[in-house]
Amino acid sequence: MKIPLLSASLVALFVVVLCTGLARERSGLRAGAAAIDVTPEVFPLNLPGGFSANLSDTVHDPLHARALVLDDGETTLSMVVVDNLGVAPDLIVEAKQLASERTGIPVDRILVSSTHTHSAPGSGGGPEGSPQAAYREKLLGGIVESIVQAHASLRPASVGAGGHPLPEEVFNRRWFLKEGKMPPNPFGGMDQVKMNPGTNPDTIDRPAGPTDPDFLVLSVQDAKRRPLALYASYALHYVGGGPRGQVSADYFGEFARLMPSRLRADEDFVAMLANGASGDINNIPFTVTRPPRAPYEQIRVVAGKAADAAWLAHREIEQHRTDVPLGMLERQVELRYRRPSEEDVAAAREVLAVKKEEEVEKLPRLAQHYAARVVAAANREEETLTVPVQAIRVGDLAICGMPFEVLVEIGLEIREKSPFAETMFIGLANGRHGYLPDPKQHELGGYETWIGTNSVAEDSSVILTKHLLEMLDELASSDPALAKVR
Repeated sequence: MKIPLLSASLVALFVVVLCTGLARERSGLRAGAAAIDVTPEVFPLNLPGGFSANLSDTVHDPLHARALVLDDGETTLSMVVVDNLGVAPDLIVEAKQLASERTGIPVDRILVSSTHTHSAPGSGGGPEGSPQAAYREKLLGGIVESIVQAHASLRPASVGAGGHPLPEEVFNRRWFLKEGKMPPNPFGGMDQVKMNPGTNPDTIDRPAGPTDPDFLVLSVQDAKRRPLALYASYALHYVGGGPRGQVSADYFGEFARLMPSRLRADEDFVAMLANGASGDINNIPFTVTRPPRAPYEQIRVVAGKAADAAWLAHREIEQHRTDVPLGMLERQVELRYRRPSEEDVAAAREVLAVKKEEEVEKLPRLAQHYAARVVAAANREEETLTVPVQAIRVGDLAICGMPFEVLVEIGLEIREKSPFAETMFIGLANGRHGYLPDPKQHELGGYETWIGTNSVAEDSSVILTKHLLEMLDELASSDPALAKVR
């Protein structure tokens, strides 16, 4: 029987679609990675992160945007780590849109996080022709190009995940002090805990929270089982210890430079280390007096230990697999901005009215700085802030992130309640909106909870955690084998 022309065309089309679908289904996992230099070339630039200007005019080591793209035939996603204190949310939105146009990766399947090095220029831009404007354009182009090049290099790959403890380099920086030792905060009140209290045993009592000691890795190999990329997370703030005014990627960059030698990888290998839930975690051992260090020495010490932990975690991976399913979800979550009371605003205006130098010196440390932040918070026109949260599935590993400096307790809770065998938490993911304490830490007070360092309502961590856990459950629901007893 002769098939009509239209029916024959439909049959042919069906066969092509079916074969294409089978080919994609059978193609297995593909991966690509790339690192793009985003070191500034025009100076001077301000290195933000403190309470005074810190202009840079020299570079100690380069900054990079490092991207990993994964594709299982149905889902394509990208994770980018940028050597920056916290890339501006609007720049990230623009970078995702441009990268999506060039690669076809949906904007909601791209995660861009910052390492939180305090030795990288700000990303907010500036007047046309200024060094700040030039750097914004370079950073934007570097993030986009890292995704584009990683996508262009997609090849058959396999992945495995693992972890290894590295407890000796993480310390909770919020401490209870001994009776009578707590200084007033900038608002003239008394907190229950203090950030970075020093190492005097007559002053410090005990830390106000835990640490997360685990160094987690996602390892990617090519078809010949050669290392292709390593995506890692560790709940540690920057290390620091370099001269003021000098650009550096901190221990995140040194880790990336060391990993090829640890894994005997070639020049195409890309290692990237993301910032975990480390808003209250740093590298200062408060009960021990550490010997003096040369500039950048402690960065090298921590990076070396991190590279060793990554190698040990990699060695413990039982199998790299090609048949792992991918998934990624994003939600836009509305949070309330934190508002000071009328009494707080009145007190702040009184502090700002003090002009005589001798009177200013009598105020609590940083009093006028935070008084200005209180007034700014009161004058903010917006009532709410909408932020993205993302959850990614790579087999039985989950990766999730929030756009805040997230305190460690929140990351630990998500890891504990996640339905996945292991969960990486990524801080400063898709922007930076200040610190995110949980309600318990808000009650204790301290730097991370002050208006001006924390900008959203005190229940925000509860709202965001609920959303992420729901998203992780949704990603896991298609595979009952992932479920674990809670």
